[in-house]
Amino acid sequence: MVGTSSAGRPEGGPGADGWESRLPLEPIRPVTDDEVERFWTDGVVLLRGILPIVWIDALAEPLELTITRGESVDLGAMAVSPGDAGQGAAVPAFTAGVDHWRTDATFADFSLRSPLGPIVAALLRSERVSLWEDSVLVKEPGSPFETRFHTDAAYFHATGEQICTVWVPLDAAAPDNGMIRWVTGSHLDPVDYRPNLFVTDEPLDGTGGSVVPDVLGTPELAERVVTFEVEPGDITVHHARTIHGAYANASATQRRRAISVRYAGDGTVFSPVPGGLAKAHHAGMRAGDPLDPQACPLAWPRD
Repeated sequence: MVGTSSAGRPEGGPGADGWESRLPLEPIRPVTDDEVERFWTDGVVLLRGILPIVWIDALAEPLELTITRGESVDLGAMAVSPGDAGQGAAVPAFTAGVDHWRTDATFADFSLRSPLGPIVAALLRSERVSLWEDSVLVKEPGSPFETRFHTDAAYFHATGEQICTVWVPLDAAAPDNGMIRWVTGSHLDPVDYRPNLFVTDEPLDGTGGSVVPDVLGTPELAERVVTFEVEPGDITVHHARTIHGAYANASATQRRRAISVRYAGDGTVFSPVPGGLAKAHHAGMRAGDPLDPQACPLAWPRD
């Protein structure tokens, strides 16, 4: 029988007694009451040492496949004109993809059968947790692209108070290699913001709402910006309405690989965003409908 290390990685490593089929369903530790309060007060919480490292090991190869199989795009191409790189030099990529759970078994297991389900249920204080989407976010060494400030709620065709994003680092991350930064308390702002293209402040055509403010140029917002240094096994969770962005990757050697998974709790309903990007598998839902469990399957409680 394969044992489990204190870091959550089965002893013996990949291939040892077939442990890949027995990825742990529960977090290394419970979410604390203080962490739940921090999430609801600040709109973001850092949960250190909560995710078994074996999940990071399992996700590494599927993440690379999303890039090599063309299931993701270089967001940097939206911000760089052909002459910006200079002398034809390649600009290190900021790669992103979405909804990999629909085509890859490991991503599906991670979104729906990993410790994320009970973690999110505890933080949201929700009886049920539905998957909205997952995404891959990779900033290669030297990638110059900041993720511009935005709210995830601006992109979701969903309305509810219990919606969040889990951000899972596959590499150590800090401000110098692309870590996220958040405006604490901004989830309490009643303003609905327009979505942008992540690498530019320009809002998407045809969308409504307010333009995201100049966070760093507004003292009242700038003083509320927080960031963290994280290691694999740590995760962050932020409310869908929390304003956030991410630094460029200034490291010459360190990638910043991350997977984010977005979840919706009790009372969330389908609410199309005019001008927003629609998902084909959501086509059967209409405004005001509860989330369809075929399109947005339950991550908690588990089947």
